[in-house]
Amino acid sequence: MPHQIDKTALVMHSAERMFYLVNDVARYPEFLPWCDRTEIHDQSEEQITASMDIAKGGIRHRLTTMNQLQRPEIIDITLVDGPFRNLSGRWHFKPLDSSACKVILTLEFEFTGSLARMTFGQVFSHAANTMVDAFCRRADQLYREGGQ
Repeated sequence: MPHQIDKTALVMHSAERMFYLVNDVARYPEFLPWCDRTEIHDQSEEQITASMDIAKGGIRHRLTTMNQLQRPEIIDITLVDGPFRNLSGRWHFKPLDSSACKVILTLEFEFTGSLARMTFGQVFSHAANTMVDAFCRRADQLYREGGQ
């Protein structure tokens, strides 16, 4: 059964800054509590292919995606490998002015079978549902407290 998650947030950070933050996959383990490890396989100005180990409560799965980059507003997510029949999504950073934007995350996914859904479904749903808030908090830490 396919699932869809739609999350939005208004942030007092530019679309460029939010795009950079979400595209900085290597730093995910620093602030996403369910992200145990990341690995960049290939990266260019137009795309990034990376893996992320998602872990919680002894359950661990690796998810690999190829993300198409349309700087500074869109990151399109496509499944390469993981416990899904399909997974696709989009980060959209809509500028409101030079220092604010609307962050929109849409994910559509379907697990490969009932075992994957039973073992990983709650972990992935929790991660997906808290992702936008986690990135907004990280942006506040980095950009309001004299960071980057």
